[in-house]
Amino acid sequence: MRQSGHLTVSAAILLLAAATAVPGARAQEETEHEEEFSYVPGAKNGPERWGEIKEEWATCSTGKMQSPIDLSDKRVKLVPSLGYLDHSYRAAEASIINRGHDIMVKFNGDAGSLVINSTAYNLDQVHWHTPSEHTINGRRYDMELHMVHQSAANKTAVIGVLYVVGNPDEFLRKLEPFLKLIADKKGREEQIGIVDPRDALGRANAYYRYMGSLTTPPCTEGVIWTVVKEVHTVSKYQLQLLREAVHDGFENNARPLQELNNRDISLFRPCPRKHN
Repeated sequence: MRQSGHLTVSAAILLLAAATAVPGARAQEETEHEEEFSYVPGAKNGPERWGEIKEEWATCSTGKMQSPIDLSDKRVKLVPSLGYLDHSYRAAEASIINRGHDIMVKFNGDAGSLVINSTAYNLDQVHWHTPSEHTINGRRYDMELHMVHQSAANKTAVIGVLYVVGNPDEFLRKLEPFLKLIADKKGREEQIGIVDPRDALGRANAYYRYMGSLTTPPCTEGVIWTVVKEVHTVSKYQLQLLREAVHDGFENNARPLQELNNRDISLFRPCPRKHN
């Protein structure tokens, strides 16, 4: 792809982010009151009605750039000049928290950052959804990890990593004893010492990029999404630990797919090496 095409895509992403990002649209906006919403289709507080529960959650219903979405090959545009992910993660002190609707690892020290369009987004926390929220060509995976980052201007960028049942996930393996400690104990927090986010991300050569939102109320838009194309593995045992740890009724904590509404989905894929 020619350089002019890259500039057009990059400019569009920047303009879209500026137009939709709300001051204070930060990772911490995710609601802590999970009893007020559910993932049960058709329920009074189910995902179709999140926008009616509170005035400040209206975007969940009215927003035109909501997440998650299906990453369909029919919509994807290959953009080689996006380049490899520019991240500089490091091991840092962290704690694990049962938020009721999900399990979160919160970094209490400097865990590094992700740079997008010359803006640094500091890694704040990671959490899991089972099954996955994003799909690829209509396929839903067994689990999705979200690495949530925040910039100095309170803008949010999230990396999503998809999993299928298979070999154990090394990042989760280290957390297994703590998952048992906080199981079904909403609000419980345990210090877990030094955690290396590089173990969570793993290889991330190819990825999708689009503009979306938080996937829990208040569904704030202006979030830059990066979904890693390479699928990781997680054991059935680890998946069960995560499901049993959350509050009853949140074992399946994936928001339904949202309308794309003509948004661009970009894909970075390394060029194959040429053999002499």
